[in-house]
Parts: sequence; structure tokens; C-alpha cells
Amino acid sequence: MSKTAKLGPLIIDLKGLDVSAEEKELLSRPVVGGVIFFARNYTDPQQLDALVKQIRAIRPELLLCVDQEGGRVQRFREGRTLLPAPGKLRARYQESPAAAKAMATELGWLTAVELREFDLDFSFAPVLDVDYGKNKVIADRAFGDTPAMAATLAQAFWRGMGEAGCAGVGKHFPGHGFVAEDTHVQSARDMRSYEELLDSDMRPFIEMIEAGVEAMMPAHVIYPACDLSPASQSAFWLTQVLRERLQYRGAIISDDMGMQGADLDGEEDESASIVRALQAGCDLLMACNNPERLLKVADKLEALPEDLLFPEDSLRRRHSMRRRPEGTVDKARLARARELAQSLRQ
Repeated sequence: MSKTAKLGPLIIDLKGLDVSAEEKELLSRPVVGGVIFFARNYTDPQQLDALVKQIRAIRPELLLCVDQEGGRVQRFREGRTLLPAPGKLRARYQESPAAAKAMATELGWLTAVELREFDLDFSFAPVLDVDYGKNKVIADRAFGDTPAMAATLAQAFWRGMGEAGCAGVGKHFPGHGFVAEDTHVQSARDMRSYEELLDSDMRPFIEMIEAGVEAMMPAHVIYPACDLSPASQSAFWLTQVLRERLQYRGAIISDDMGMQGADLDGEEDESASIVRALQAGCDLLMACNNPERLLKVADKLEALPEDLLFPEDSLRRRHSMRRRPEGTVDKARLARARELAQSLRQ
């Protein structure tokens, strides 16, 4: 495989509703492997369709992805079904776990069906964190306030996504719900031991690994009893725990490396954090929301050794995130799923 055909580790964002000349040049560079969409990149389905085609014309192999969880975190809204927050299923779970599980599957399927219309590859969902009532950023993004509830409903949602050909990303390993801090703007430390984490927050992740989830996103949280680096840059968490102890074989995709929780030393840009994350075991890494620094980051990454940027195992895992085309959409099921989403939002 030539270098130009290889899929690099960097997932980037775009400034607006189309691709600028500068962004076109950046997307053409082998170090870039994908694009994540935000609300600023979307006005309606027709505009997004044109944007996706513009990107595919530059490099058809690029991975295209989005955060489409439901509730507060839904980037595409106009002309799309407004999805309920995952936490809306908790009350239904208390009434009937089986019924809530079926609802989660339908919501996951609906999410993926509406994404596949745009030739997107995957969504950064489901959230596998447990909501302890401490973290406002997680809160109702979590399916459950117990490990069992979170595991059951999140896995059902992911299975629904898979029925429509969309890969899933379990997040934020090994668990983000116990800390109060928002890692977008500050560092966070979870002081629990490995054994405590293993018996609680890690349970949904372990069950999803056993089920075959395609990707995991590590948290930008430090667990000092285990390691002094954020999990996203920790060889302990990504290599020793995920790969070796848990025998995880899917992709590892970082959250935005420009978040404050990923910054260990007040660095000039996120390139040093990205290198640490690559060395620790990440396959794909996001660098978002700072276009002025993005070119500098790409330049620094291109100076890295080939075997760090394009290792064969990582290339295989990156390509495994591609959308898997399914058959025609069941229109009756789609109508029922949309009615379900609307009822849960009320």
C-alpha cells in the first residue's frame, strides 16, 4: 500500500458549511484520516449531503463521523429526528428492563439509519459512563445510574446501530461519571483504585468488549492510583488493560486532544499529547476547534516515523470503522422509531 493510500491517525474538523482551500490541502495529506462534523457544519440535509460529497471527492477513503448521541449532544437537527437523551430510558428500565432494552435498540437503529443517508461512517456513541450525579457534562448522556443499567441499555443501542450498518464507539473508558470536572476546560482526577473501577465503571466497557464493539474512546481523566497520565495517553490503560488484560481488538479513538484534560504541561499545541497518545496505543486522534494550530499539528505529526503513524494493525483498525452498507430501510419500522423518539422527549 502506498503512503498516499494510507489512512492517517488524525481526525480533524472544518470551520464551516463547506471545505475551504486551506482545508482541502489539509484533507489531502496522508496524516489526516477523517473528519468530525459539528453543528456549525450543518444547516439541513441538502447542505450536509453536498459537504460530504465535496470531502469524498478530495479523498474518498476518509472516515466521516459525528457525535449523534441524542438529547444535548446531537449535531444534526434540522430535518432529522430529534433524539431523546439516553438518560430518558432509565425510568422505562425501572418499569421493565426488557421493554427499555427494546427501545434502546430502536433508537440506535434510528440514529444510524439517519446517518447513513449522508454516507457517514460512524457516530461517537454510545456513552458507557455511569451517572453518579456528580458530572454535569455526563449526566443524562449516560444510559444508566448503575453499571448494570448502563451496560444493558448502551449495548442495546449499539446493536441497533449495527443493524443499520453503523459502527459504534464506547466512551469514555474506563469511566468518566465519578469526577465532577469537565475535561473540556479542566483536568480531572478519579482517586479510586483499579479494583474499585473494575467492580463498577468498567463493567459496561468489559461487556461491550465481549460483545464486539468496534471502537473505544478513552477518557481525558487521570486515575492516580493506576497511572499519572490521562487514560487517553496512558500505556497502562490502553495497552496493559485494554489490549492485554481485556483482549480488546477494536480501534481506540481519542477525544479531542485540544481539551484541557489532555494537556499535561501547558503545551503550545496538542502535538505532544497526540504523540503520547499514539505511543500509548491510540489508533485515531481528534484535533478540533483550533484551526490556527491545526496546520502546525499536522506538520509536526508528518515528521514522525512511519511505523508510529501507519502501523499495520492500526491501519486495519482504522479501516474497520467504515460504514457497512445494509439493505433498504423498513419504512414502517422507521415511522415507529420516530414516534418512539418523540414520545421519550416529552
